Amino acid sequence: MNQAINIEEFFAQLDGYFQKNELDKVEPFLLSSLEEAKQKEDYGAYISIGNEMIGFYRSISQHKKAFDIAEDVLLLMEELQLEDSEHFATTLLNAATAYRAAGDVSQAYKYYRQAHAIYERLLPKGDYRFAGLYNNMSILLEQMNENGEAVDMLKKALEIIKKLKDSEAEQATTLTNLALLYFKQERTEEASETLQEALELFEGAGSGEETDAHYSAALAGVGEAYYRMGDYGKALDSYEKALAEVKKHFGENQSYAVLCENCAAVCDCLKDTDRAKAYRGQAQGIYDRINCGR
Repeated sequence: MNQAINIEEFFAQLDGYFQKNELDKVEPFLLSSLEEAKQKEDYGAYISIGNEMIGFYRSISQHKKAFDIAEDVLLLMEELQLEDSEHFATTLLNAATAYRAAGDVSQAYKYYRQAHAIYERLLPKGDYRFAGLYNNMSILLEQMNENGEAVDMLKKALEIIKKLKDSEAEQATTLTNLALLYFKQERTEEASETLQEALELFEGAGSGEETDAHYSAALAGVGEAYYRMGDYGKALDSYEKALAEVKKHFGENQSYAVLCENCAAVCDCLKDTDRAKAYRGQAQGIYDRINCGR
């Protein structure tokens, strides 16, 4: 019988690459680990590694690779008769988020709904995993211009997150997203109050050295909120901090390009045309590189 993969060692090595920002080593390590799991017929490890790959490829805007591994893992789990398990729901959630990032709204919505149905059958009400699902569904609903439903999802997520220990940063991220939706609905007073609450939580939690992707997303949200409020100096500051965070964790991916475009728009408002042009050029260079890699 083949010896199983030590999954704890796998995650320790993977985390080490991210912490040292050795992103060039991540894909080769994931591919070799997946192949090892396949050779050893260690299906549990194969599923865990595959899920990590979905998230990694999504984060670096390699959408087709994310779809391929997502469908591969889902098919394997169906063959293993795991389609009514929490693990299957988690994989559906990861796959849905990858499709959402690529703009495939219908497939993303289908998978989110499937994951939600499994969670409702298997998890106790208020389980923290619902919060992640609601947050992700809110982003998709906003993309679908279903802003009222998106607000409801964020409120459900926030209700759960507030009960978790040491969740200030996650609360702040959710509140920032909620504030942005309020701005979209022209609920300016509620938006400003919600944003202020988010900022106070961020300041209380502190970003520190060990930041993660949640912090970069929140910084981007704060930047957009300041932009909507007409405070362009603070908007640019927040967007540029978000740029640094994204580059640190994921490199210059699609999210980085979008942030460059946002910075350019703010620079236009500040009448800084040279800086705006530079940011747009940087964004276009990233889009060209991503499109060439597809």
